[in-house]
Amino acid sequence: MKNQKKSQEGLTVKKDKNFSRWYNEILNKAEIIDLRYNIKGFIVIRPWGAMIIENIYKIYEKALQEEGHKPSFFPIVIPEKNFKKESSHVKGFSPEVFWLQKVKGEDKLALRPTSETAFYQMYSLWIRSHRDLPLKLYQRANVFRCETKATRPLIRGREFYWIEAHDAFSTNNEADKQVQQDITITERIVHNRFGIPFLPMKRPEWDKFPGAVYTIAGDCMLPDNKLLQIFTTHNLGNNFSKPFKIKFKDKDGKEKYVWQTCYGPGISRILASIISIHGDDNGLIIPFCISPIQVIIIPIFNSKNQDRIISESEKIATKIRSFGINVEIDISEKRPGEKYYEYELRGVPFRLEIGEKEIKSKKLTLFIRDTKKKQVIHIDQLSELKKLGEQFDKRLKTKADNFMRGKIVNCKTKEQIKKAIKEGKIARVNFCSIKKSGARCAEYIEKEINAEVRGILGNKQEKPIDRCIICNKKATQVVYIGKSY
Repeated sequence: MKNQKKSQEGLTVKKDKNFSRWYNEILNKAEIIDLRYNIKGFIVIRPWGAMIIENIYKIYEKALQEEGHKPSFFPIVIPEKNFKKESSHVKGFSPEVFWLQKVKGEDKLALRPTSETAFYQMYSLWIRSHRDLPLKLYQRANVFRCETKATRPLIRGREFYWIEAHDAFSTNNEADKQVQQDITITERIVHNRFGIPFLPMKRPEWDKFPGAVYTIAGDCMLPDNKLLQIFTTHNLGNNFSKPFKIKFKDKDGKEKYVWQTCYGPGISRILASIISIHGDDNGLIIPFCISPIQVIIIPIFNSKNQDRIISESEKIATKIRSFGINVEIDISEKRPGEKYYEYELRGVPFRLEIGEKEIKSKKLTLFIRDTKKKQVIHIDQLSELKKLGEQFDKRLKTKADNFMRGKIVNCKTKEQIKKAIKEGKIARVNFCSIKKSGARCAEYIEKEINAEVRGILGNKQEKPIDRCIICNKKATQVVYIGKSY
């Protein structure tokens, strides 16, 4: 009966056999989300998922503030007239906008699909002099897109969570530097801390953010070999400052338009990538740095020693908390085996088992979620849990890096591209151009190979050799081709 119950409650499919079904099951059974809100594209994020998201936000906001950004909160609604100020922006976003019912005598309002036109209305009031620059603000927010395609929780929906930073500078050179800093921040947090490798891709002209001079976006690869965009950063040039009249007087008293950037790490998608890349057939594996519970204590007792075992467990928990570690004790009536299974499913990094034997010997049994190994840790060595947590996160990063490293292949012919895409790889090829002149070659790749030109590396230059793999004209860039969500 015990094995039957575990089979019914646990994951019913292997991750490498059916990733899509595994993903949906793990979201439900680990209580990350609930899909039963009964509106397409909208989900309820449950406490375990919400606490992970909150920890992601904390780390991200700390990093942004260290780089000179200040927090803000803007209204969720945007007047229609704001959208109409930047032509390519309104053209790009109008099909995705949720419009509210018009109130008589007031402007038509939209639920924000993104907030450039909200921020920049205010920037035109706040910026007057070069002394007001740079202005670097961000907000944590949920945004809304009227998505008509099939939705997938945390990956593609009609509401998603992110951070958006909007920066204004006196020169374009400063704006370019900010774009590179945005990539660096993402590398420091998403890759080095959360263990998610990504490619920073400068998008082709036909795929850039509406209103941007250029766009760089981060693509990570999920286990089904599709690329997921987890952040974007854009150099907006003067494309918004001119219609919104965001001007400043320089040191010589001359009036100039500001240069702007915007940066959006997708918190929902970052969580989706953490779940997808690190999880296994037993459930989630949450990085130590963002796990709501970093150590779970399971007291093992009977009716005679229950009070003493729980009391000792509480003392140990207090000691662990003094090291800045999130720890909880499970004193529920569930059997120890049920508790083990539950916290493995939720991805808690460490489990301490404390019973009569452990208290007498002062040696505790430590279970490590990613390796599924047990080791003994002395009560006097509990401070080591912090170091073990760092090692835990490094292992997750190394494993993910090894997965990603084998995914990029150099291709010299169309057949090699087709083979690479069929095998779930990313094709690296010589290409004519990611400017508009290369659109026809990109269209061929979409139609004949069923893949996309994702762009060129946005943080370093790669020299092409030979000719474009599609049109045979002189290659000017090295592009990356893959399938995406």
